Amino acid sequence: MDPVPGDPAGAPSTGAPAGGHGPDLGALLRQSARGDSAAFATLYDATAARVHGLALRVVRDRAQAEEVTQEVFLEVWRQASRYDAARGSALAWLMTITHRKAVDRVRSAEAASRRDATWEQRNQGVEHDTTAEAAHASLEAHRVRAALGQLTDVQREAIELAYFGGYTHTEVATLLDLPVGTAKTRIRDGLIRLRDTIGVGR
Repeated sequence: MDPVPGDPAGAPSTGAPAGGHGPDLGALLRQSARGDSAAFATLYDATAARVHGLALRVVRDRAQAEEVTQEVFLEVWRQASRYDAARGSALAWLMTITHRKAVDRVRSAEAASRRDATWEQRNQGVEHDTTAEAAHASLEAHRVRAALGQLTDVQREAIELAYFGGYTHTEVATLLDLPVGTAKTRIRDGLIRLRDTIGVGR
């Protein structure tokens, strides 16, 4: 997979912090927002594997995951100026975009599947009324979305990576540049808050 804008082959790496522990993703995003394709290429090289990995976990199809990865980096190139370091790490911002794009792809595929099944559903006898079941499922999904909105940004990032992205606590800690204990605490606190919020609505 190649970075979306331009052909930055041979471009020098930019944005590396003094500590030498890898590129400063936040700095690379800021440089990309100014149209620096070399910085974008470095950002891509540093994060593409993780973006593709999360996309693959969600869509469960390698070709679809590659398409999602390209969509993510196209949006990052176009929207890099919207990254706000005060709201979370650059990697978490990228993972949030990736998760949204991957979920959108899954929903689109599910919608197509439902359209394909429409004729059969309309031409077969319904053994039971599914309206109540559909309404219940929709209500539950609404409760979960509303509950997620009540979490702090850091709790929501950790919950989405762990339960929507399928990452382990250790992987979440690595993705968010946190100690494992801190990642576990954010996930635990987020789950407790989700439980309490959803419980109130029942």
